[in-house]
Amino acid sequence: MNIRSIAVGSTRRPKCNAVREAALAIAPLLGDGAALDVVGYEVESGVSHTPGSREELMQGARQRVEALVEVLQAQGRTADFFVGLEGGLDVASENGVQCVFLESWAYVSDGRRGHFGCSGSIELPEALAVEVLSHGTELSVAIDRFAGAAGIRDGQGAWGVLSRNLISRQESFRLATIAAFAPFYNQKMYLASKTAGE
Repeated sequence: MNIRSIAVGSTRRPKCNAVREAALAIAPLLGDGAALDVVGYEVESGVSHTPGSREELMQGARQRVEALVEVLQAQGRTADFFVGLEGGLDVASENGVQCVFLESWAYVSDGRRGHFGCSGSIELPEALAVEVLSHGTELSVAIDRFAGAAGIRDGQGAWGVLSRNLISRQESFRLATIAAFAPFYNQKMYLASKTAGE
């Protein structure tokens, strides 16, 4: 059986499992009948522990892929796809009111081109947003305190706490990963739009 490899710039269980679930969904759409093997590697994002803007989230996801490529090259290895995942906050203003959203971003590259995907957003309660943005508390620490639990980011994550487990951290990263892979499994649409724009 033909196997294509996906390297993930994290060893955290929710992130790796999210990519594994996404891989099961997209494998038939890639068109070569290959199975997808997912392996996580610990790399740094190069951004703050809780990114505070969409730009920083995207930068962190992309930089995880860049760091991942370097780590694998140093080991004399490569992968068919590289995935960087970054979760954090995006601050927006609507009708003069500041809104703070939790978002999960993915960046997927095949070593030649890369694309972003996002899971969507869930609004943070004001007290939690203040704790993270104004007091500089890492989101994983703040959500543990807020929910009165420990190790939430390795389970349902802040997504699970805020949505009463209707959406988990893993699910948010799964959606972001599927979205970022779209130009690879739906090439006809993306190439057609590129050709039409020329």
